[in-house]
Amino acid sequence: MFTEIEQDNLAEIINSNDIVVVQYSASWCGNCRIMKPKFKKLASENETIPFLVVDAEKFPESRKLAKVDNLPTFATFKNGALVNQTQTNKAEVLTELVNEVI
Repeated sequence: MFTEIEQDNLAEIINSNDIVVVQYSASWCGNCRIMKPKFKKLASENETIPFLVVDAEKFPESRKLAKVDNLPTFATFKNGALVNQTQTNKAEVLTELVNEVI
């Protein structure tokens, strides 16, 4: 399930799902735009897991959950807790991150 969140409610979503994968991005971020289709493809291969895009500038509370300091940042959450995160523009690194939690 691929979704771009519309409000700063990532914590609620994380606590409502066993596994959540997040792409933190911003409208000005070129690498974020490059990675979004790759992120969306991974979401289509794992339809039972929420794959969420979070605008790191619009939603500061959601950003704090993964201590985001660079974009794009990808984070995985399991059972309400941050498992891992990475800043990357490589699809294979993103795939490895997701495979850690599924």
